[in-house]
Amino acid sequence: MGSHQLQEQTWLLENGNIKGLSKETKHGRTAHNMSSSSLRKKSDRTLVSKVRCALLRNLLVNFQEVILGTKLSILFPAIPAAIFSQCYGFGRPLVFVLSLVGLTPLAERVSFITEQVAYYTGPTVGGLLNATCGNVTELVIAILALSSNKIAVVKYSLLGSILSNLLLVLGTSLFCGGIANLRAEQKYDRRQADVNSLMLLLGLLCHLLPMLFRYGAASPALTADPSLYLSRASSIVMLIAYFAYLVFQLWTHRELFEAEEEVGDGNNASEEQAVIGFWSGFAWLVGMTVFIALLSEYVVDTIEDASDSWGLSVSFLSIILLPIVGNAAEHAGAVIFAFKNKLDISLGVALGSATQISMFVVPLCVTVAWIMGVKMDLNFNLLETGSLALAIIATSFTLQDGSSHYMKGLILLLCYIVIGACFFVQRTPFDQANVTNITVKSATDAVLSA
Repeated sequence: MGSHQLQEQTWLLENGNIKGLSKETKHGRTAHNMSSSSLRKKSDRTLVSKVRCALLRNLLVNFQEVILGTKLSILFPAIPAAIFSQCYGFGRPLVFVLSLVGLTPLAERVSFITEQVAYYTGPTVGGLLNATCGNVTELVIAILALSSNKIAVVKYSLLGSILSNLLLVLGTSLFCGGIANLRAEQKYDRRQADVNSLMLLLGLLCHLLPMLFRYGAASPALTADPSLYLSRASSIVMLIAYFAYLVFQLWTHRELFEAEEEVGDGNNASEEQAVIGFWSGFAWLVGMTVFIALLSEYVVDTIEDASDSWGLSVSFLSIILLPIVGNAAEHAGAVIFAFKNKLDISLGVALGSATQISMFVVPLCVTVAWIMGVKMDLNFNLLETGSLALAIIATSFTLQDGSSHYMKGLILLLCYIVIGACFFVQRTPFDQANVTNITVKSATDAVLSA
């Protein structure tokens, strides 16, 4: 038995699974929770504890922990500023910017509140909450865009989230981690990366086949309905695969996805306990979701005006700008842990988010569109699907050996820059239609004024 354990430990070390040798793990905290915790501030309750009224004291504690308990609290004023600008008819590009800025702390706080609720529900339910609420911003934006029949914005924003996680976040994490740990060997659990890569390749297959219908048929116009039917069937398969992935992650192979804790951190003791009550956390979660929905509606309504005002295509804003700003807190946490040579957490954030969007949010949007009577399929066009394929293949090759250095991160970052430049210069029919409408409107206004 001792020889068998020694062989198992040797195999784990060779494959970069450092955390598999440690038993110092908490109650199933995921990489997303660990990443979000890097942006939190320790609260001092000295003044709050002196309030005699229990109800008022509880409200102040909740406000201190939820609103002031993050390093991003300085961005919260952007939320009322966006609402004020929208109500009083300020510039729509300004509303777009303020809404994006306001979504950044809200997304980070949703992760915090989800973790707080998990202390009462247990790691399994908490993991399910994180699996559904981890990308609530992208999901809400997509559903609101679908309700406005802006299918192109939905596809662009979801594609941008996947590309951002695979190339920008992962590339920045590997690059910064490699620079900060030049003399230290960087290892990570290759098995977790393999599972996520397989899921992403399955999602890529479901995107490729509907697109290939157009190039394999004699008349592309006749392929619209078969492509739509295949997309809906593939979406159901993707949701089934994601459910199996959750079972794999939360029950049968939970040890692969549990984030390794920092040893010797004095804040661990305080993080072991919930700082807000269950019903308080539930109420905050509902309230945050309402504000996310409101700001997301502003983003969807004003993205075309921002595109026209800045001279940038809607595809560039949706694929590049929206994911960077919307997930800035999560991305920052991944980079911080890469600096600390904890690549398992960084990979868990980047690959976990990409898998969640590709295998859950995208097929869910197709299903919701189906219910709403909107014809959304998985055909993201040739350029977009090709970019997705190259990003997944490059990431899979990068993570195949269980070790990392800064050169791998640099290559992923350069890939993202090239893709970003491509969408910067691209003008889609969607953008050209907007330009035409503006030209016609300007000409009409000129005639009327004359």
